Parts: sequence; structure tokens; C-alpha cells
Amino acid sequence: MNLKNCEMKGGCVAEMTVAVSPEEFDAAIGKVYAKNRSQMAIPGFRKGKAPRSIVEKLYGASVFHNDALEMLLPDVAICAEEKSGLRFIDTPRLKAINTKDSDGGADFTLSVSYFPEVALGQYKGLTAPMPEVEIPSSMVDAEVETIRVRNARIEKTDCPVKDGDIVLVDIEGLIDGEPFEGSHADNFELTVGSGRLIPGFEEKLLGMATGQERVIDLVFPEDYKEELAGKPVVFKVRLREAKEKILPDLDDEFAKDVSEFDTLDEYRDAIKDRLQKAQQEEAEAAFVNALLDQVMDSTDVELPGVLVEEQMDGAVNNILRQVSAHGMNLDDYLNATNLTPEQLRENTRADSERQTKAILVLGKIAELECIEVSEEDIEDEYAKTAGIHGMEIEKLKESLSKERVSLEIQLRRATKIVLDSAQTQ
Repeated sequence: MNLKNCEMKGGCVAEMTVAVSPEEFDAAIGKVYAKNRSQMAIPGFRKGKAPRSIVEKLYGASVFHNDALEMLLPDVAICAEEKSGLRFIDTPRLKAINTKDSDGGADFTLSVSYFPEVALGQYKGLTAPMPEVEIPSSMVDAEVETIRVRNARIEKTDCPVKDGDIVLVDIEGLIDGEPFEGSHADNFELTVGSGRLIPGFEEKLLGMATGQERVIDLVFPEDYKEELAGKPVVFKVRLREAKEKILPDLDDEFAKDVSEFDTLDEYRDAIKDRLQKAQQEEAEAAFVNALLDQVMDSTDVELPGVLVEEQMDGAVNNILRQVSAHGMNLDDYLNATNLTPEQLRENTRADSERQTKAILVLGKIAELECIEVSEEDIEDEYAKTAGIHGMEIEKLKESLSKERVSLEIQLRRATKIVLDSAQTQ
């Protein structure tokens, strides 16, 4: 086999043609014949004993060609990688096969994505600011209040609606006196002040009494759905029912009810420690990101389109998982954010490109620093990850490849090399 040409297409994609000699093609045909002849029943011969020449004469000279070409493809890909000097990211994509009737050979045209050369900048001895961590009492107060609201009793009330009440309303929306799609809802439950509906609507519910009707004049925001954006709208609202949240007293009994602590002071101290730890982790992550930004800014590398797309796939899937966890589907989320599926995906591009560059940069550091990952390292990582997520190791291995685990370990160790040599400003 011989690499005839290699044309760079940009985005770390190349198109190359590999020539297979007549002898190599004929050898592959022979292997296909040998593999399949036991299944062939040819008149005048015992099953599986008909010579190849007889089979080809009976069924045509190209009877084994397709299978032979398929058999040759893995070796063609290996030849393309070895002789081009490129390291392929994934399996090459076959674009065309041209068989040569004149001499019996074949040309394979492949499209391949390859890892780029990384012109690495400085990655040791860097400096970056380390954010200071301080937890004020107001932050602890806010956390306690959130938990207090979460543990509130919900009771029906006949008092005028106030912020935070849960109301049950009938809504009819009109534009120019006519209803529009999605404008009508009966028994619609809403927490006043949640910001769930368009600006101004929930504020207009304040002070309403059970059974009362109210007409609300508003204008849809300019960034709302295209068919409604900027249009005046009239909502007819009837309050069916209101419920209020009765907050528990902030005392030692509250602390005992919501935690393992006996006093409110102990509970507050524990919250402060947790917030302190979380903010410290965020500060350290910001420090690491600032260092990696410096390395990436000083590094020249072309980003492979296939890796960027892979990161974008992961980012969109993460969004969908978060949306699902909040009881929404994709259509609900797209309507709420006024995005198309294409816009949602494109919004992840910048972060995906940064993540792709970070992987390539850290991979180059791992190469230069001769970072190796052993089988024991991989098994330990599986055990640790399975423990964190409460999964069986074998189940985890079905969804997380060894190659992926090895890469994660390499990238983490490469990051540590950058971090260990850095200083805070």
C-alpha cells in the first residue's frame, strides 16, 4: 500500500488517497474466497470445493470485490496514519473507492480528523491572583432563611395576596381583544414573586382577595417570543385560592428539626464551615483556571472541529439533564429562553472551544512530562468514581471507557504540574 496524496482541509481534517496494489487486492480477494467457499454449492463440485476461478466465472469476476475492499479498509487506515505522520482522532471516514480495471488495484479516498501540533507556551513558574474567602454573617443568614422557607407550613388564607403566597388563578389573555395561543389557563398555580411569568404580572396580583377578579394591562418584553414581543396584552385574572407559608421560629428546636445539631448556634457554625469550604474550592478553581488561561494564551494550536463538536454535544446533554432534573423538557426550556435548538447548541461553542484547547494543552504537558497511567491507576479511579456515584464498578465500566479514564487522570496530573510550580500574586 502507498499513500498517494494528503490534502489538508482545515479544522484538523485531511483528505488522503491510499493506493492498494493489484497483488494486495488479489490477496484480499483470496482471503474472502477462502472464508466463504464452505458455504458455496456449485454444480459439479462438492460443497466448498469449487475453485475460485470457477466461482468468479459463474458469478462474475467482481463477486468478491466488495467484501475484499471492506477487508482491506482497516489496513488502508493504518497505512494512511503511518505514512502521513498524523495521529488520527477517530476512525477515518471512507469517501470513495476507485477500482482499477486495467491493473486490478484500488484507490481508497479517506477523510480523517487528526490531532494538531501544539506549540506550547510557558506552563511553569506562572503567577495568578488567589481570591480571598470570607463568609459574612449575612450569607449565613440567607442560607438559614432558605432552609427556613423550605420547611415552612403551607396553609390556606383569606388575607390579601402578599409576596411569597401560593395562588391558584384563572387567566385569560387578550391581544387586540382576541385570545392567542397559550393565553388561557384554569387553576394555574403560581408562587407570587417567583418571576415565572412576564414582568409586572405577579406584582399586579398583590392585594387580591379570594374570588376577586382583576384586569391587568401589560406589554410583552421585546426579547419575548417573536410573535408576541413588544405587544400590549390584557390579562383577565380571577383568584380562586391563596395559600401562605408559615415560617418556623428560628430557635434551637428549628436546628434540631432540620439538622443533627442541638442548638441554632452550632447549626449556623456548620453552615458557615460548609460555605467556607465551598468558596475555598471555588477560589482554588478560579486560580487554576487563571493559570491555564495564561498557558492557553501563549500556546498556538489549531482546534480539531470534531473535538469541538464532541464538547458541544456534552454541553448540550448537560443542559438537558439539568432541565430534566427541574421537571422540564427541551421544548419548555427553549420556549422559556426564547432559543432554537441550533442557537442553544451554538451558545456552547465558545466554552467548548476553550475546553478543547485546554485538553490539547494539558495533553502536550503530559507528553513532555512523560506522565504515564497504569492499569492500577485506572482501576483505582473506577473504584473512586463508582463510590462517589453509588454505582457498581462493572456498570460504570460499561459507560466509561478505560481510554477516557486514562485521559482524565493524565489531564489532572498535568494540571497539578502547572499548579505546583505556580505562585499567588
